Amino acid sequence: MNAVMISIAGLSMRLSSGGRPVNVLSDISLEVPARQFLAIAGPSGSGKSTLLGLIAGLDRPTAGRITVGGVEVTRLGEDALARFRLNTIGYIFQSFHLIPTLTALENVAVPLELAGERDALRRARELLAEVGLAERAHHYPVQLSGGEQQRVAVARAVSRRPPVLLADEPTGNLDSATGKQIIDLLLALNRNLGSTLILVTHDAALAAHADRLVLLRDGRIVGDEPVNGVTP
Repeated sequence: MNAVMISIAGLSMRLSSGGRPVNVLSDISLEVPARQFLAIAGPSGSGKSTLLGLIAGLDRPTAGRITVGGVEVTRLGEDALARFRLNTIGYIFQSFHLIPTLTALENVAVPLELAGERDALRRARELLAEVGLAERAHHYPVQLSGGEQQRVAVARAVSRRPPVLLADEPTGNLDSATGKQIIDLLLALNRNLGSTLILVTHDAALAAHADRLVLLRDGRIVGDEPVNGVTP
């Protein structure tokens, strides 16, 4: 049994909508072992993306505690949070979030350069080759297809070999064939890195690749079970 990588206790998130409080997440408690591939599924508005953002320290909860790799994320100040994200989290967005004025190579190199790595561009080239985009290194995002942009985003997310990889609907803007390529790529990189992978999706076929499936509905966990036919 692997050690716990992510521990969530009594997590709640309340926002104001039209002057009225809305419970986005209510009393979420969850433990995720290191190296596990966890899929979080549920209908739109169930709180999936909010939960992922809280794990990454992109937002602060109304109540509760999140610990990642022994670091209590919910107690960190802004500077410490930025360091935590740089060193611990790889985040893949549905809408790619590439910097439009940078080439594919430069986008992948950004976190490496922020971390002060001297061989950032060489490492970025290696990563682009790993995701099959060596020949597209000097293209800008607008010159790339959706699938290519997402592969650049994946390469950027894993560039620092993060112990935790978070993917928020990473195939939501892609056709099914390209989406499968992205999932296969994430699975391969996850195995090679030995990282903990949490994938948010509403696609049951994608969730079937995971070791474990957590179902959210109306901000609450309504299901948590191993996925049949997949060996953790």
